[in-house]
Amino acid sequence: MVDFTDRVAVVTGAGGGLGRRHALLLAERGAAVVVNDLGGAVDGTGSARAAADGVVEEITAAGGVAVAEHSSVADPSGAEAIVQKALDEFGRLDVVINNAGILRDKAFHNLEVDQLTAVLDVHLRGSFHVTRAAWPHMRQQGYGRVVMTSSASGVLGNFGQSNYGAAKMGLVGLVNVLKLEGAKYNIKVNAIAPIAVTRMTEELLGAFGITSDQFGPELVSPAVAYLASEECDLTGEVWSVGGGSVSRFFVGLTDGYFKHPQSEGQLTIEDVADHLAQIRSEEGYLVPSSNQDEFVKLGAKFQE
Repeated sequence: MVDFTDRVAVVTGAGGGLGRRHALLLAERGAAVVVNDLGGAVDGTGSARAAADGVVEEITAAGGVAVAEHSSVADPSGAEAIVQKALDEFGRLDVVINNAGILRDKAFHNLEVDQLTAVLDVHLRGSFHVTRAAWPHMRQQGYGRVVMTSSASGVLGNFGQSNYGAAKMGLVGLVNVLKLEGAKYNIKVNAIAPIAVTRMTEELLGAFGITSDQFGPELVSPAVAYLASEECDLTGEVWSVGGGSVSRFFVGLTDGYFKHPQSEGQLTIEDVADHLAQIRSEEGYLVPSSNQDEFVKLGAKFQE
């Protein structure tokens, strides 16, 4: 059985929805949990202590161990305080689940700069700040698990969410770098793109007839808990999770079109136009693990 005894986890945005379920499940499996939540509205305004405090009460009533933390992840000092809470209360930190989020949806032509900034501050910069605060401790102890919360709105796109999608795809880029930098220290960094009916998504998903019975947060947390566990040896993964389904997103690089610049002459605009089908063909694609794999592919072309 996957067990978190003697492990300490931070879950941000854990006062409700997905974060609450993540925190409850980790605590049920033995983790000591720092339940972080600013307690604001869906758009990030306001604050209240009741959300995080209520989840802590749920965990302790069930015999688990948890403490509440109310800082904003968007503030670097707030992120430091979240991590410090784990160290002060439990003496270590093994797991960071970056789940905190807000929405400021607008069609791109109506989007204001402050609506972009606010979403980036919580989703992308917030995950960066909390992970950065935890990173030295994970390196020192030679162990860590980080789970980012991305979204299909970033990986695939969604109308009216240019700010949100940019932030969520930015997290994929962060995962791709940290998987390399954490490898030497047994720090695994992965992401989920969840599909779940929560306070943030009920209006959006409800428009498609998606209900909480089909896509409840509790159907996402098991995959998150696995990625946060010692049993997980994967890193750099992005999983679509929801409704009982767990699937992998990946970036594929096509074999493409190649014109040797020394023996065949320089690439022209017409070459590109004439070989679109070959450029886009999915036959013979590879799944690169870093940008070095792209150079391995190109190096082989020069040897042909």
